[in-house]
Amino acid sequence: MNPLALIDKYYPEENELKHILLTHSRSVADKALELAGRHPELQLDLQFVEEAAMLHDIGIFRTDAPDIHCFGNYPYICHGYLGSDIVCAEGFMRHALVCERHTGAGITLQAIDSQHLPLPRREMVPVTLEEQLVCFADKFYSKTHLDREKSVEKARKSIAKYGEDGVARFDRWCKLFL
Repeated sequence: MNPLALIDKYYPEENELKHILLTHSRSVADKALELAGRHPELQLDLQFVEEAAMLHDIGIFRTDAPDIHCFGNYPYICHGYLGSDIVCAEGFMRHALVCERHTGAGITLQAIDSQHLPLPRREMVPVTLEEQLVCFADKFYSKTHLDREKSVEKARKSIAKYGEDGVARFDRWCKLFL
């Protein structure tokens, strides 16, 4: 599969939003591949990791996040499942799961219910090692500061708003991937 062709289909214009998406996604892909390279014992599917990392945020254009040039109708937290819907409709279910499960450190059904999040009522937590790796790598980059990588502490702090279970998952990923 060619993730750039899929991005071009949904982001046909060369504009700031596409630049943000591509820059952020490339940073996440590079970080994920770097971390995977440190752990050949995990036998990760590197081609899939790169493709999924490039596509993980494809749904942002459907959200309302003016700071990153998104003028859609949904809250930003919805971008994962919206992207999953897009990628699934294109026939790439495995990639779609990464889109859906990468927000925060994954979002549990309990968190969706207790925080009254505007998300479908289902578990949205990374399952496979590849899903976990892309989600983890994503925590080190924002879409508002494209030129810098976050420290582990800043990345950890950014997911705390999704609950302690997400922080615990992040801490496990630090041990697994760093």
